Amino acid sequence: MKKSLLFVSLALSLAIAASVLALAVVSSADESTITGAGSTWVYPLVAKWSATYQTQTGIKVNYQSIGSGGGIAQIKAGTVAFGASDMPLKPEDLKAAGLIQFPTAVAGAAMSYNLPGIESGKLILSGQVIADIYLGKVKKWDDPAITKLNPGLKLPDMDITVVHRSDGSGTTFTFTNYLTKVSPEWKEKVGSNTSVAWPVGVGGKGSEGIASYVQRIPGSIGYVEYAYILETHGSYARMINGAGKVVSPTLQGFQDASAHVDWAKAQDFYVILTDQPGADTWPISGCTWQILRKNAPKEANIAVMKFFDWGFEHGQQMAKSISFGPLPPSTVKAIQSYWKTELGYGI
Repeated sequence: MKKSLLFVSLALSLAIAASVLALAVVSSADESTITGAGSTWVYPLVAKWSATYQTQTGIKVNYQSIGSGGGIAQIKAGTVAFGASDMPLKPEDLKAAGLIQFPTAVAGAAMSYNLPGIESGKLILSGQVIADIYLGKVKKWDDPAITKLNPGLKLPDMDITVVHRSDGSGTTFTFTNYLTKVSPEWKEKVGSNTSVAWPVGVGGKGSEGIASYVQRIPGSIGYVEYAYILETHGSYARMINGAGKVVSPTLQGFQDASAHVDWAKAQDFYVILTDQPGADTWPISGCTWQILRKNAPKEANIAVMKFFDWGFEHGQQMAKSISFGPLPPSTVKAIQSYWKTELGYGI
């Protein structure tokens, strides 16, 4: 009996010791790891920044590319240190949820297509035609609405396969927000949000899912953040912007869109970059916002702020290499002041 009691006591002691050790390991890991989730749009940038940041500081940024809707849900639930969304939350919604947000970098969504014999950058589309394609009104690649924009191209008699996001997505918000500005019918029937009731098409999860579908399905078209087209060597369409000019997706075009808004004066940095004026402006430009909880542990918020502040100061060349436009120095200063005002502390 004594031996049994001794064995039980020893087993309990070992279990308690193991639990204490496990907690210590978790605590140690937490101190050197920043968790984030959300936007697939910004994933290529966060991945580049985090790899170098870990090398220089020893701090790992564990970012899950699950879509803006998921990022917003997780930061509200407090399961991550920061959420990332390509759809900015309205100031009243931030206040109600006890959140703050700040921009990261400017970029753009582009239309990727898979048309045998049509090289990347050769196809020209307008916002109205894209809306009609996604409404299911333009169903063939040789439709007169498309051939009129491309008199020099021999477009195939091929069905159009529309590809869209299946998950809650800030890229979807940016794309559909643009369509509401160029198509009254789209605005009335579908509208703009992170998720919408798509009239036609197949759904892919994340920008990765859309890029994969477009590469595999001849005759397909989808919208993705431009960095994914660069990384996958996909085809992109040129577009007719609000000034009536034919433009290609470029870093300069994204930055031109950003130049037409005053970040510093916008409450909680709530701005929309789609369909901005200017001869060289890319029409489907956007941004990613990082979202923090005001009631999160101070150390967790400071760790997040230090990472993005490092990116603003040291990660700009990396950003440019994948066509993410750096924020102006005045905007970075406004963000730093915003942290102190909204959280009561800075870095």
